[in-house]
Amino acid sequence: MKMSGSILIDADRETVWAALLDAEVLKQCVPGCQEMEGSPEEGFQATVVQKVGPVKATFKGAVTLSDMDAPNSLTLSGEGKGGAAGFAKGGADVRLEDEEGGTRLHYDVEAKVGGKLAQLGSRIIDGFAKKMADQFFESFQTAVAGPAAPEEGAEDGAEVADADADGNPKEKRGWFKRLVSSDEKQG
Repeated sequence: MKMSGSILIDADRETVWAALLDAEVLKQCVPGCQEMEGSPEEGFQATVVQKVGPVKATFKGAVTLSDMDAPNSLTLSGEGKGGAAGFAKGGADVRLEDEEGGTRLHYDVEAKVGGKLAQLGSRIIDGFAKKMADQFFESFQTAVAGPAAPEEGAEDGAEVADADADGNPKEKRGWFKRLVSSDEKQG
């Protein structure tokens, strides 16, 4: 399965680059991610729980970064094993370009699945993969720069904090961009 696309992120290229290399940002953005540890140099270890059609599995895997040309492009490669459910592996080539209004992030993804997952059929797998990519990049945009458009009911300039399923407040949107901006002002 292959997919490509792009998204405009309301942040400068260096901020987007730093977010791509940050385990906490990635953990927040990968749908179903329970744990994410590591570094860009050593790679990341992740635990992700997902339900694909009738198959629910906990995937444990590793993600490595290569061909890094800061702050322009990189390649992510990963493989996860989900026990009896099977495995998923693949990679993504990511390119960043300056564009009016922020940074354009282009991605080309290739993924393979095996085991019970492969038996679900390409239509289910392709639909699931597209949904995962859309959720990741929407969450990434929100974590880095805040929501793409004002939320309904939000006052002008007000920050919006969501609550998780238990009613606990989630971190405010655009937290990474503000964090990077405040570090630059202090330094």
